[in-house]
Amino acid sequence: MNSKKIKPQFISVPFKAASGSGATEYNGIAKFSPAGIVFEFDSVFFGLIGSEVKEVQVALDEILDIKFRKGIYKFFAQIQLRLKNFTKLSQLPNYSGKVKLKIKREDFELAQKAVAKLQKDLTEQREFLPPTHTPVSRLFDESEDKTKELKNRSYAVEHLFDKNKA
Repeated sequence: MNSKKIKPQFISVPFKAASGSGATEYNGIAKFSPAGIVFEFDSVFFGLIGSEVKEVQVALDEILDIKFRKGIYKFFAQIQLRLKNFTKLSQLPNYSGKVKLKIKREDFELAQKAVAKLQKDLTEQREFLPPTHTPVSRLFDESEDKTKELKNRSYAVEHLFDKNKA
């Protein structure tokens, strides 16, 4: 029997976050994988009223960018995430268009590793995307110049034949 251990394909990073007003505090875990991030968190309003655990999945192609902020001597470290989709962003604790996850000092290396791996996955995914397409409006703008040129040439040829007939 093969006794190899299967390594998990994700990195779990505990975090805290706050609402823009500071009235709500969030505690949770972010699970980083090659497919994206799964957030599991609960919220506490004014330290008194709690909520059920919420799960939000963010696919890799929904992530605009992700940064790891080191803080000072591993204190005040943060993961900052920006998304392409406002609907998805509104499901997460966010402020000024960013999801800011506060990381405890003991989870510093784990968070740094998770962000570096996700940044690598984002880069690899974007390399495999097809090139962007030329906007249709630009195609028509350039073709009108060619159409005018062809009309001028055909007009000149018609006048040339008219002169030869006379």
